[in-house]
Amino acid sequence: MARAVFDYTKEVLQKVSFNAELFQKELEKALKKLLPYEVEELKIWLNEYTHGKPELRQSLSLVA
Repeated sequence: MARAVFDYTKEVLQKVSFNAELFQKELEKALKKLLPYEVEELKIWLNEYTHGKPELRQSLSLVA
């Protein structure tokens, strides 16, 4: 089930990526629900996903 939460998190982040503020709020919520190893995986995914999207890259400081 934990994998489902991780996958759902990525799906939600992709859907709200049109708005940097929403993206950050959803990321904050996700970080409270994910397991530590999933947060590490999310960091990797976020680095790839936000490449070329400077408005979203500021949210990476939440997972640093």
